[in-house]
Amino acid sequence: MTQAEDQEEPLQGKTRWRRFALTMGISSAVTAALVVLTGQGVIAASFSVSGLPFVVTADELQGTGFEQYAVLDTMEPGSPNEGDTGGQLILIVSAVDNAKLTNLCQSINLGGTNLKLTAGSAEHPVTATKLIVDSDLISGDASFTTIDIGQDASTLTRVPGATGGIGIFGQQAETVTIKHLRQNNYATTAATFILPNLHMSFSDEGC
Repeated sequence: MTQAEDQEEPLQGKTRWRRFALTMGISSAVTAALVVLTGQGVIAASFSVSGLPFVVTADELQGTGFEQYAVLDTMEPGSPNEGDTGGQLILIVSAVDNAKLTNLCQSINLGGTNLKLTAGSAEHPVTATKLIVDSDLISGDASFTTIDIGQDASTLTRVPGATGGIGIFGQQAETVTIKHLRQNNYATTAATFILPNLHMSFSDEGC
């Protein structure tokens, strides 16, 4: 098999991405670097996070243009959710240029009840452009095409406008498919987000 053929072959696997921080090479030194880079505006921080995680699941995510790299998210000073984090969270950014999600579910535990959102189906999936998610855990059955692993996060090009800091571990792929997707997220942004059959209510159970 030639190198070009090997590059086109999808990479598959099931991973609990909590370990991904180790792959990212996140140490105390990198944490300090992220603080400096965020202060210099190298890593975009679009808003202060609440510090409350929310769960997102989908039967399948299909995307074109995919990137991942580390980011430092911050809470508002004095937030009751900062715990022992100092109001800062090192998270993994997953950016998808164009995404489709089948049977999306999102829930947040509010203590005694869950605020739950569902949308989309196989026939009418949820769609998003410039979808950027900050997570501390991702799991599922993943496959990629034309993937580059270990690229400097400041040089990623698959999602225009989404880059990390210089010297931060990054990876990108032409396409991504994740079946049985489950994420523990702290922030989501998107240029467009279309949710067919949206239903939002309080529920005894989360996603």
